[in-house]
Amino acid sequence: MCTAMTLQTKEGEVFFGRNMDFSYEIEPHLFIVPSDYLWTNALTGIQMRDYYRFIGIGQETDGLLGFFDGVNERGFAAAALYFAGYAKYKDRITPKDPTPVASFEFLHYILGACTSVKDLKKLVNQVTIIGMEDPVTGTAAPLHWIAVDRTGDCAVVEQTEAGIAVINNPVGVLANSPDFPWHMTNLRNYMEASPHQMDKACWSGVRLTPFGQAGGTRALPGGYTSPDRFVRTAYFKSFLPMPLNRREAVVSCFHIMEGVTIPKGAVVTGSGSYDYTKYTAFMNTASCEYYFKTYDSLQVCAAGLFDKNTGIIQPVNLG
Repeated sequence: MCTAMTLQTKEGEVFFGRNMDFSYEIEPHLFIVPSDYLWTNALTGIQMRDYYRFIGIGQETDGLLGFFDGVNERGFAAAALYFAGYAKYKDRITPKDPTPVASFEFLHYILGACTSVKDLKKLVNQVTIIGMEDPVTGTAAPLHWIAVDRTGDCAVVEQTEAGIAVINNPVGVLANSPDFPWHMTNLRNYMEASPHQMDKACWSGVRLTPFGQAGGTRALPGGYTSPDRFVRTAYFKSFLPMPLNRREAVVSCFHIMEGVTIPKGAVVTGSGSYDYTKYTAFMNTASCEYYFKTYDSLQVCAAGLFDKNTGIIQPVNLG
């Protein structure tokens, strides 16, 4: 369970971020990966090259490095979200397949290779996403991806039984299952939601007045399901006053995510584990700066892509 969104300031800077909601135990770290960094494709053993420097939150387990979200030096940012019940990958490589990439390494691949959503649309046709067991979940984790660039262009990548698709995302929001087109259609169920107040009414001669403010928000769903979180996030970002600058954008981003943040204990899986928000992170695609806070701390920390000059940095433990 995760939620992601974009937000643009009046100065034209685009922010992108997410809540990382997960029931598995993870130890996320912040990495800076240099341009021309070589990494080994988990499927083929062939070395891959990251053409662009990027900063991202990820985890290295049993020698395999996977990323949850990140932004590169060209302002291309992306995140992976769970897509249970809908993601469908090939389970083996065939000679005719273009570049095979494990599903848990796809985010790493596009952060090192794309400068824009336009690049992403071209790259998807040159890649075969293969389901491969990752060391965190012990499964071929079902994922879909959201990406944005400095222009504000946003898209979702989903691979289902129908094949792989890159879908334009005009609302700049993504959650989990069902698929993105379903979520967009579902927004029509909440058209009456409004930041404005309900009018007075008269029933059978009885004058009715609203209970103070916020009457227009009664139509919004209040649960933590993926459709509920998608609708609330789309509503919040649609009616929020556009931030003037970077500072206002960071404040606004975290306040919006608070509306869909899952406290520990609110959601328990069938196996008895807590599914809750492990961390919240936002990126400025213009400055390549990261702002993040973890479940156990209310303090927002910051790090920048250009804080270090060499190598893959000693990862910073977000715990």
